[in-house]
Amino acid sequence: MIKLENLTKKYPSVTAIDNISLSVDKGELFGFLGPNGAGKTTTIRMMAGLVKPTSGNVFINGWNIANDPNEAKMITGFIPDRPFLYSKLTGREFLWFAGRLYGLNKEDINKRLEPLMELFNMEDYVDNLIESFSHGMKQRLVMASSLIHKPKLLIVDEPMVGLDPKGASLVKKIFREICKKGTTIFMSTHTLEIAEEMCDRIGIIQKGTIVAVGTMKELREKTGTEGEKLDSIFFKFTGGDEIGEVIDSLRF
Repeated sequence: MIKLENLTKKYPSVTAIDNISLSVDKGELFGFLGPNGAGKTTTIRMMAGLVKPTSGNVFINGWNIANDPNEAKMITGFIPDRPFLYSKLTGREFLWFAGRLYGLNKEDINKRLEPLMELFNMEDYVDNLIESFSHGMKQRLVMASSLIHKPKLLIVDEPMVGLDPKGASLVKKIFREICKKGTTIFMSTHTLEIAEEMCDRIGIIQKGTIVAVGTMKELREKTGTEGEKLDSIFFKFTGGDEIGEVIDSLRF
């Protein structure tokens, strides 16, 4: 479903993504991890067609997003870390707007609206202006809008930010169910417990380079950390677990 081929993104002062290659299969829930500034969001924005690579290719279900952007985007749902919403629209109007952007007709949108509102528990507030929504309500609306066209691929950047425990549990259940039905999910997150719990495979990026890809079992074998949690494995590949030494040096 996803193929990144020698993907590179350079800016005048930094190479954000350095010649990465990666494949993700249909129906897979793939976790994409890395420290701040490692290149996660830049990679996701190139996959979504929002940022043009310096070199290399992004293929979505065989479509090269540089040559066939519309075809690739029509089968993709995208949930950014900081979504933009039109505050003077109601939630229902925004869902209609999203549906029309994806080329759905009135009949198709009407068939999808009620199940989506029920799925995300939005019935009580969907006809209110978005400016009145809490952060968690906005997050649910964005997720609903990303699924309105039944995407084959869902790209998600930090999906649980701002959600209460009930909302986070709901999103995890939804993600699992749509993967069972064949949708591929590419999920970037800083919440290692969620990645360990949910993901079929995990990729770790550090300084623009993918340093590890595999199942939890494979990552444990690579690091010799049998039985360890993902946070221990993550620090093996990225460093940054020396806080105790720093605290000692500050003489607290």
